[in-house]
Amino acid sequence: MSKIIALVDGSIYAKSVCDHAAWIATRTGAGVELLHVLGHRRGAGQPNNLSGNIALGARSSLLKDLSDRDVETAKVSQKSGRTILETAKAQLEAAGVQNVTTRLRIGDIVEEVAEYEADPDLILIGKRGEAADFATLDLGSNLERIVRSSHKPVVVAARAFTLVKRFLIAFDGGASSRKAVDHVAISPLFAGLACRLLTVGPDTPEIRDQLARATSTLEAAGHEVSSQIVQGPPDLLIASAVETDDIGLLVMGAYGHSRIRSLIIGSTTAEMIRLCKIPVVLFR
Repeated sequence: MSKIIALVDGSIYAKSVCDHAAWIATRTGAGVELLHVLGHRRGAGQPNNLSGNIALGARSSLLKDLSDRDVETAKVSQKSGRTILETAKAQLEAAGVQNVTTRLRIGDIVEEVAEYEADPDLILIGKRGEAADFATLDLGSNLERIVRSSHKPVVVAARAFTLVKRFLIAFDGGASSRKAVDHVAISPLFAGLACRLLTVGPDTPEIRDQLARATSTLEAAGHEVSSQIVQGPPDLLIASAVETDDIGLLVMGAYGHSRIRSLIIGSTTAEMIRLCKIPVVLFR
């Protein structure tokens, strides 16, 4: 693994994102690029909102005041963004990560990530951003947009980082979960960690064959694997397995193989991100 992109903002998840990034970088030797994206200014310079009854001189003065305010707001936002990046970089360097770069951009976060995602091996983002409603536990809108658009694995950081010793792959036999197994088998991030492979669904010969092949792939890579097929509500059973088996990292496809992949995050995936207090690695 050569590089990861870590998205940082002013939310309470920023420190956790850096902790996760440091753990990944330490295990893989990857460099970390910290990216902070300032959204386009909203409501700036909208003369159509001004009443035509305002005298020309007063209207010109008001427009100038609004423009000056926008310039000052932009300066404050950029200064805040640089501070966020400098703080995050210092945290990573204090954790022993040597190759840390920062990038401050203005624009749409999905477009900015797409521009730079060719180089990194994965993208790291917090579960919720600074504008999220923590009372409702809704996922951050940027998280959902990035998962939909990115072609790289996306690591969703938990609110607090805990050292990972065991991980669980939620395996449904679909393309994204097979991709997850293949990635885990070759990635140094998962080396030496115990693995649980869990399928929630009907116990059929086809499912058993798919699960056996996934198990063989992981065992050939040196993983200690326990596999199981269970039946019931996927979100509740996966969450229960995470809790009872001391799982520190959940790996799953962003979409079940029957989902409309280009439109929504699979409902089970979204629910698992909400329920789990551990980081989640998502594959398209």
